[in-house]
Amino acid sequence: MYDLIGHVHGELDALERLLRKLGYRQDAGVWRHPDRQAVFVGDLIDRGDQSRQVVATVRAMVAAGSAHCIMGNHEFNAIGFHTPDPRGGGYLRPRSDKNHRQHAATLESYRGHAAQLADDVAWFQGLPFWLALDGVRVVHAAWSPEAMAVVEASGVRERRDWPTAFPEAFDESASLGAALSEVLKGVEWALPDGVSFRDKDGNHRTEARVAWWQVAPGDRWPAVAMGPPSLTAALPDEAIPAHYPVLQYPAEAPPVFFGHYWLWGEPSSLATNVACLDYSVAKGGQLVAYRWAGEQRLQRAHFVAVAG
Repeated sequence: MYDLIGHVHGELDALERLLRKLGYRQDAGVWRHPDRQAVFVGDLIDRGDQSRQVVATVRAMVAAGSAHCIMGNHEFNAIGFHTPDPRGGGYLRPRSDKNHRQHAATLESYRGHAAQLADDVAWFQGLPFWLALDGVRVVHAAWSPEAMAVVEASGVRERRDWPTAFPEAFDESASLGAALSEVLKGVEWALPDGVSFRDKDGNHRTEARVAWWQVAPGDRWPAVAMGPPSLTAALPDEAIPAHYPVLQYPAEAPPVFFGHYWLWGEPSSLATNVACLDYSVAKGGQLVAYRWAGEQRLQRAHFVAVAG
């Protein structure tokens, strides 16, 4: 069975406390459990000050077979940040002030370890974009069959050098880039005219993530847009536009676990078979896991958390 683990974001101490709480112990330098495997939903890096050590911990677990790990948007962004654009002129992820700030804690963590940084970025390139394990699904932000079909059809995963072979993966105006953005960054919709907010990093936003697992035609903005209280307070009580695409996650589908939506409070499922494991560990929240035991209906008692 699996222990699904949310965003670590460079918080090594919290990760080790969570692994101990879940019953993992170090053996020959690797965290192991006699009966279970950990599954990381991505975003190992950035924000916290021990990204390098977190990656080393998770890499060792994956290599030993005691864990799986999928790609998060922060690993994806790191690949682009460190990969020159083969078409010339800069990097696949522009090194803007905003992008540099987001990655600064990781760069500091790897100061004096340039070779290790290059090796870890290469390891990121081999991480799966999602996993369908025995009875459970794992994705970083949104389980979107349509977007996943675009990614599969592109052949992007058939080459280890995919960042340079498919530079359009980093361009959200391209079909592949848009599909990967949906899988790794969630479903985002343009907000009504005049509505904006600042995200947890202080960036000004005119688009908001939406609750893709439960959106239905005719739903109203306050019920579907996810963000800080300032966004909720600014939303008009009106129906979402009819032309906005609607995703839903069927109740009979295997349980799906994801992150990216930075929740707060007491961990619990979002639907009977849907759970977000991002509880803002690097922003004063918690590092959260779910101890899955084969159940179709998720249980609150199976969430395990430690303070950040």
